[in-house]
Amino acid sequence: MDSESPWAQNAQQFQQIFGDKISQVLQSLQQMGAGGAGAPGAAAAPLQIPAEKLQQVQQQYLEEAKALWNQSLQASTLAASDKRFSGDGWQSNPVAAFSAATYLLNARTLMELAESVQADEKTRNRVRFGVEQWLAAMAPSNYLAFNAEAQKKAIETKGESIAKGLKNLVNDLRQGHVSMTDESLFEVGRNVATTEGAVVFENDIFQLIEYKPLTGKVYERPFLLVPPCINKFYILDLQPENSLVRYAVAQGHRTFVVSWRNPDAEMAQKTWDDYVEDGVIEAISVVQQVTGAEQVNALGFCVGGTLLSNALAVLAARGREPVASATFLTSLLDFTDTGILDVFIDETSVKFREMQMGKGGLLKGQELASTFSFLRPNDLVWNYVVGNYLKGETPPPFDLLYWNSDSTNLPGPFYAWYLRNMYLENNLIQPGKLTVCGEKIDLGLIDIPVYIYGSREDHIVPINGAYASTQVLPGEKRFVMGASGHIAGVINPPAKNKRSHWTREDGELPDTLEAWLEGAQEHKGSWWTDWSNWLQAHAGKQIAAPKTYGKGVKFKAIEPAPGRYVKQKA
Repeated sequence: MDSESPWAQNAQQFQQIFGDKISQVLQSLQQMGAGGAGAPGAAAAPLQIPAEKLQQVQQQYLEEAKALWNQSLQASTLAASDKRFSGDGWQSNPVAAFSAATYLLNARTLMELAESVQADEKTRNRVRFGVEQWLAAMAPSNYLAFNAEAQKKAIETKGESIAKGLKNLVNDLRQGHVSMTDESLFEVGRNVATTEGAVVFENDIFQLIEYKPLTGKVYERPFLLVPPCINKFYILDLQPENSLVRYAVAQGHRTFVVSWRNPDAEMAQKTWDDYVEDGVIEAISVVQQVTGAEQVNALGFCVGGTLLSNALAVLAARGREPVASATFLTSLLDFTDTGILDVFIDETSVKFREMQMGKGGLLKGQELASTFSFLRPNDLVWNYVVGNYLKGETPPPFDLLYWNSDSTNLPGPFYAWYLRNMYLENNLIQPGKLTVCGEKIDLGLIDIPVYIYGSREDHIVPINGAYASTQVLPGEKRFVMGASGHIAGVINPPAKNKRSHWTREDGELPDTLEAWLEGAQEHKGSWWTDWSNWLQAHAGKQIAAPKTYGKGVKFKAIEPAPGRYVKQKA
């Protein structure tokens, strides 16, 4: 095209329009960033972008927009770098490809503006998060009128894809969430959560599952897993080939798992103390009684690790040490670095939750699930909107995504207390600050061997947050970092020989993760074998495996695993 394009001819006018748009954007960003780290009720300071940076962004946008106009026939190449626009429908339609390339240019510019905002870190994170959400929602791929790929499929199927998409939409509206997998193909106890066992104890908060030994002998110290209560336990027992539960049993551990009840109106008054005392501490006691062991080995995953740490601190305050070693998988004890979740936490939001449900009520599981999904909106929300509704596709079967959609409620008092004392005020690492189950707790009293695992790309428990546990627990410690995220990093069986993990054999645990990494070594494959070797060293001698579940009349088998609690829907 001629160099004297409309962009060059009208640069001054365009710059004025751009400046006006920037003012509008800043006003929108101001709303996104409102309620930052300032005092409750205080007026937020106006968001500003340095004049020099604003001019730079403006000039860059002008140049890139001009280049895009001049290269409009090559727009398909520009858009193909984003998987949302890489299909044949986009590449064969110049108009659609140009709209996608324009969207990507605008998205880059808005993100650069968000990064340039002068504000405190919390406000900057909120602005960034808000812009990301808006940009994800406004992608042309999300709308049938602009999605060339969906239009192409509608023509090829003579409208059948649209009809199927409407059917999928009605189905998802009925079930209350976007389908991420074909949920009709899964059933808990039939093809997920299938490791053989029995429920040997239950109360109104949890069931305790004992698993059938796979070896002739077991270690004398039993092994108790405490999963998060914000999800169902069978993430640790999806399929036989990727089940951490089955792996532990196969290694010769007499294995027990806490299966939390999915809270309903009867549990609307339950507190953090209830989950610690009648949940974790009770589970430890029952395992001791069933096995006759003086001590058990315990593992806490995510919030289960936070609950386990509280239980251990309460027991230590009472002069008891029934746990010989503890494993913390992607768990937060020090809540200084909570990653992207910090954008939801401030005094105002926590007070609202306390007023809403602090004295009773339920946090619905779907609300919690939606929050976590929108932490990765393109992958966990809009990807399925496009596939399910615009293209009329049925998502492929995937056990992990079925589990992800099987949400759980939380008791309001439990949730409100957790938000304030962990996420907002970070009270757990302050000795004597918290009273839990009637005891002033101090993590410094948990003087037992611990294994701490963090995932490098975890967006829920940032790797720095996981590493911080090494600085607050006093006993013998081993830290291991795995590749991938919150779930995929943890559920990584050795047989797959996937990903990597990092260890530091000199035992040093410096103040920061960065310093730890300087002396760490990478190992190909799963961290499970490293953990198994560590746990074996704390498991005691081997004894004959039990022939029956439970013990006597008091702890007899109630029903086969996985039990009925895990099958309750939110």
